[in-house]
Amino acid sequence: MDDKMMIIDPHVHMTSRTTDDYEAMAAAGIVAIIEPAFWMGQPRTQVGSFQDYFSSLVGWEPFRASQFGIKHYCTIGLNSKEANNVPLAEEVMELLPLYLHKENVVAIGEIGYDDQTKAEDRFFREQLELAKAFGMMVQVHTPHRDKKAGTIRSMEVCLEHGLDPGMVVIDHNNEETVKDVLDRGFVAAFTIYPKTKMGNQRMVEVVKKFGSTDIIVDSSADWGVSDPLAVPKTANLMLQSGISHEDVVKTVYKNALDFFGRSGKMKEEHWLTPEAIDQRKLYNDNSVLRGQEPKVGDNKIV
Repeated sequence: MDDKMMIIDPHVHMTSRTTDDYEAMAAAGIVAIIEPAFWMGQPRTQVGSFQDYFSSLVGWEPFRASQFGIKHYCTIGLNSKEANNVPLAEEVMELLPLYLHKENVVAIGEIGYDDQTKAEDRFFREQLELAKAFGMMVQVHTPHRDKKAGTIRSMEVCLEHGLDPGMVVIDHNNEETVKDVLDRGFVAAFTIYPKTKMGNQRMVEVVKKFGSTDIIVDSSADWGVSDPLAVPKTANLMLQSGISHEDVVKTVYKNALDFFGRSGKMKEEHWLTPEAIDQRKLYNDNSVLRGQEPKVGDNKIV
């Protein structure tokens, strides 16, 4: 791949990943990431669990990323699976406004539907109203089951609440949903998540058919079998498959920057003129190192 190509992964759950992943991502050209608030694999049972998790997304994780030359942003929201615990979800809704103003929070997300229950619908709608009140973009999780119907329903609800489609990114798209999303004026994101979502060869065919306008590629790498290098690998495959350099840059960098940059918090200057890496720094007395020699003075870890 072009060594000069900068890459943004606008949907990756680094809380679940290791420092080795950060090093590999930096080496592959990833300069910035967005980490959406999401499901931890088992239900949280009290609001304090959400508070600590949200705090890590605006505190520890940005520090950890900075130690490897990557700029970390996040989206904050009540995910759809946990919306079904109504008493707890109501408490989380009261918590959300405390985090939305934080300097690395670029949208409300990831929110939407899982099983498309009444409770999921209620809290999806409430968070859309919160986005309107705060003037924020929205990152929508579309359901893995009944994908097309759930995607269309998600967009219809956004429009019903008066959101500008250009302020909403619809994620986890596939070949069945992309035309509906683009035709309605929303931004279409694709998760390169082998076997269960989109493979990178399929992503190549989507870009060949639909072009690069309003299309974003992400990895959604998390605690399951997933790949934090999915975006650079897909960019490489697109180039090898004859997609123009300009179109590749749009799908793996520029479109994400243009969309999330509307928050006023995500700026290209953050990684074009970064602070030098200094692994001697601590966060709450914690270091990412375990006896290694700290790297000091470079803008990139590799």
